[in-house]
Amino acid sequence: MQEVDPIRPKVVIAETISQAGIDALAEHCDVDVAAGVERDDLLQRLGDANGLIVRSATQVDAELISSAPELRVVGRAGVGVDNIDLDAATAAGVLVVNAPQANTISAAEHTMALLLAQARNVAPADASMRAGRWDRRKYQGIELHGKTLGIVGLGRIGSLVAQRALSFGMRLIAFDPYVSSERARRLGVELVANLDELFAQADFITVHLPRTEETTGLIRRETIAKMKDGVRIINASRGGIVDEEALVEAVRSGKVSGAGLDVYDDEPLMDSPLRDVPEVVLTPHLGASTVEAQDKAGIDVAEAVGAALRGELVLSAVNVDLGRDVADETREFLGVAEYLGAIFCRVAQGLPDHLVVRTEGRIAGFPIRPLRLSALKGAFNVVSSAPVSFVNVEALADQNGLVVEEEASTESDEFVSLLRLSGVVGGRTVSIAGTIGRKGPHLVSIFGHEVELLMSRHMLLVRNSDVPGVIGRVGTYLGEIGINIANMAVGQSPETGSAAMMGLSLDKALSEEQMEQFRALDGVEEAQQVELAISH
Repeated sequence: MQEVDPIRPKVVIAETISQAGIDALAEHCDVDVAAGVERDDLLQRLGDANGLIVRSATQVDAELISSAPELRVVGRAGVGVDNIDLDAATAAGVLVVNAPQANTISAAEHTMALLLAQARNVAPADASMRAGRWDRRKYQGIELHGKTLGIVGLGRIGSLVAQRALSFGMRLIAFDPYVSSERARRLGVELVANLDELFAQADFITVHLPRTEETTGLIRRETIAKMKDGVRIINASRGGIVDEEALVEAVRSGKVSGAGLDVYDDEPLMDSPLRDVPEVVLTPHLGASTVEAQDKAGIDVAEAVGAALRGELVLSAVNVDLGRDVADETREFLGVAEYLGAIFCRVAQGLPDHLVVRTEGRIAGFPIRPLRLSALKGAFNVVSSAPVSFVNVEALADQNGLVVEEEASTESDEFVSLLRLSGVVGGRTVSIAGTIGRKGPHLVSIFGHEVELLMSRHMLLVRNSDVPGVIGRVGTYLGEIGINIANMAVGQSPETGSAAMMGLSLDKALSEEQMEQFRALDGVEEAQQVELAISH
């Protein structure tokens, strides 16, 4: 589902991204490039901004977020979000997105560069040559072939490192509690049960983890003591995971033969004992510093920010828990879920205390959570005057006492996949269902009536007496006020003698006065107008 703003949203770009990314964003947004400005100036520019793009230098803290009351999305042109206060963003309903795929190859290649530089003493040998010496014996290295590489974190980058290290003939072991043994096997990697086992076996250790409370100081005196003598340590992921003081001590003692670091506890690295240890190769956070990665990061984050500003569920959202990767089948139904949420609250004229989100058929084989979020977003866009986003819909549900239940059944009588919302509002049970048809999202059931109505921007849902003449009167009235019927579906109630249901797709909305006159038509028992922000 795409929401089309009558005014182009404003996006502030606080740090340098590729021109391709800026151009992609400028197609649909007003872009304010503020790279290099002082913080006070940045805060002023954010006063009316809807989006913000940063890299790693800008601190997106609670102060910054509070200075931007219209802010809806923060985009990080890269992977890490250490510089963004996720709690403050979530509390403000601000979506945080990143570019998780942009620098993966560059980071993996830089990891290999550090591995090779360590194994073959590239950096000190180069310095020696430039000083006029020829120290072949002093800088004798070791081969990667036959050595054991311990990979801590077998995610996107760790997996790419594994593929490259395998081509050097290395034995690969890894610790990652979130990776299946089958996936590791396909990568040619042996999973170990714990870090102690990895530390005891590895000749080289490379770290590919986010920085969290759990991972900060993961490589420290106690853990280094458990490693093989002569181990070499590589960290091109996040600073602070390796205790720099402990590493210096271990290298000087000979416990660790050397290390390659691209990230540091405090950046930029200033006065540090690391600079005095030639066995440690130091690079200034170059993991993502390739032309290709920079271009891709700019484009990826621009696309993610643009999608967020259109109201779409962005799969790279950092502060929205989507569970596992969202399947294509689920992604197709996100719009259906949001439309149904809006339609439910229109026809029910409010929120239920208890909402059931039910999937049926093929779609039931996938997690419901993304559809649940979409349905809530559609519902609260109808009933709430506050800004609504995927970030804050569950908080809004809690605040309104709305309990959401998920159900799934792989059986479906008529449709390959079906999504159904049901609940009780004001003592009346409301149930609606939708699916994906040939031309897009369709409403297929409402209040037990079977209908086949393509969901459109302007919809009119009518409960009417099941007697001759009502459809004619409805068509005549709409024609008299100049409103065209683009599509129409009629469904009889499964209960004999009950009212029928009529759904109409119109070319424009009725005014409040026209709706009053419409409801007064003979045979019309109830009518609700539904406006959906649809862009096909």
